[in-house]
Amino acid sequence: MKIVCIGSGNLATNLTLAWKEAGILVEQVFSRTEANAKALAGLLGCAWTVSIEEIINDADLYLFSLKDSALETVASRLPENSGLWVHTAGSMPLAVFEPFATRRGVLYPLQTFSKVRRIDLGNVPFFLEANSEEDGAILEQLARAVSRDVRFLPSEKRRHLHLAAVFACNFVNHIYALADDILREEEIPFEVLLPLIDETAAKVHRLTPREAQTGPAIRYDENVINKHLAMLDKMPELKALYETLSRSIHKEANK
Repeated sequence: MKIVCIGSGNLATNLTLAWKEAGILVEQVFSRTEANAKALAGLLGCAWTVSIEEIINDADLYLFSLKDSALETVASRLPENSGLWVHTAGSMPLAVFEPFATRRGVLYPLQTFSKVRRIDLGNVPFFLEANSEEDGAILEQLARAVSRDVRFLPSEKRRHLHLAAVFACNFVNHIYALADDILREEEIPFEVLLPLIDETAAKVHRLTPREAQTGPAIRYDENVINKHLAMLDKMPELKALYETLSRSIHKEANK
């Protein structure tokens, strides 16, 4: 199978390198940034380009791994061909390719990716969608080459999955960053929180998130909460966030 990877970011890097290890090779990498195109192509041992006009036109599959805001723009500039056009975005519909390609698909791995940290995709859920059974089977074969958890999910449900993932991953990591800021002010290393973070994550493998919830907000312990709010008087945005989250936790605990 001849594959073109359009994009060279975190997801594209991890997925195409996992495919390489599974014997599925990428023919060409496109990126608007020369350094990024060269870097990923070097790891994959394939050709690269920074020009949409130079993207090969006879590939079997075009993997679009781009920012949502760039997906439609880049797709509109790619000449029409007979390949299967596939994007990796959680929040974009299958129909985004409808004006540009007859064969359309989605291959969405539910994971957080970084170029500097390779991860085993074996347990990562892959969510697929295609506008034909035949192309769905192709996507399933590609996903199962690297993952044991492969499912089909329509665009509308995937959109809600992506929303949930933002809460479970991106927002949680942002809270880690805010906690780090508080600790830095007192010259306390962030590492002291790691056992707490690890146990919090481990608990939801055995308990529901509501069952795993602890802390003063469950019972809305105003004695503790008001002390914390007073400590945040000089940080009004963080204070408002603390109060909003505390009320939300209390409300959820008392449903």
